Amino acid sequence: MPITTTRDDPVLVRACRGEPVDHVPVWFMRQAGRSLPEYQALRGTGSILDAVADPALACEITLQPVRRYGVDAAVLFSDIVVPYHLAGFGIDVVPGRGPVIAEPVRAEADLERLSVPTARQLAPVAETVTRAIAELAATDTPLVGFAGAPFTVASYLIEGGPSREFGQVKSLMHRDPALWGRLSDRLVQVTTAFLEVQIANGARAVQLFDSWAGALTRDEYRRFALEPTARILAWVASRGVPSILFGVGTGELLDLMASAGPTVMGVDWRVDLDEARRRVGGRPVQGNLDPARCLAGADLAVAAAREVLAHAGREPGHIFNLGHGVLPATDPDVLAAVVRVVHDEGRAGR
Repeated sequence: MPITTTRDDPVLVRACRGEPVDHVPVWFMRQAGRSLPEYQALRGTGSILDAVADPALACEITLQPVRRYGVDAAVLFSDIVVPYHLAGFGIDVVPGRGPVIAEPVRAEADLERLSVPTARQLAPVAETVTRAIAELAATDTPLVGFAGAPFTVASYLIEGGPSREFGQVKSLMHRDPALWGRLSDRLVQVTTAFLEVQIANGARAVQLFDSWAGALTRDEYRRFALEPTARILAWVASRGVPSILFGVGTGELLDLMASAGPTVMGVDWRVDLDEARRRVGGRPVQGNLDPARCLAGADLAVAAAREVLAHAGREPGHIFNLGHGVLPATDPDVLAAVVRVVHDEGRAGR
């Protein structure tokens, strides 16, 4: 199914397609997260997995940043390990550490435990999306869905948790590429099932997080990550919605990642957007304010946002975002000031 837009589509969707827009759209990765006092009051100290399993709570958290900032998209409150948790693989998200797997994938037999979640298991996600879409309808604000790309998810499943060295996952890739291929096939199935429930219930765009792809060499990305990522992105395109592919520290991989077929290439803060546009062949780009530059007050953050807009230029096809997630210590008023300057001064194709 071709990805189509009309003049009535939200500005974010039109920007994804590289169409001229009256203002540069903006949203923030992890925007529903840790810096909002209303989020902290609502969430308390419970597990994120428990919060995701409560559609009313997850919907409210999804909507909070839209009300606070007036951003151009809501992003689903969830986590990349949610479909694996719901399918019973045995994952917890430990505060201050991240996803932790009690029995990591290390051998062929472990694939038997890695099942594709059913529609019934994914029902809380479907209900959250449906509730959020109903709330967003009055302002025609789109919902961005998301999932984890195969390599990044595999890095958690194989390492057993967050890693700096990625020794276990890289060892498995090189030692047993056939097993890696079968694992990748399963991860593609899980990812498309997770995205399907989001798109079918109204998500207007999706972001695929390959957060840790920057740990790979170009050859490793080409051999082990590119093909399964491309399969997911082709599937998303067949559903008629735009896709955004994002990774951290992936400046040297941008051209390869773009060849996987995303509609938009997400860029972290290490590569200026004019150079990023060149590396991805003019494809629309998203980014890329360094999250740390939002910690020194509104004036400095606004100046940094203007630098990003200058590098992006006025060509169509720019979505403003941070170069990674919002940091916990960020003052919400600073992000509000960034949104205002992007809306007031950011132009793309006009």
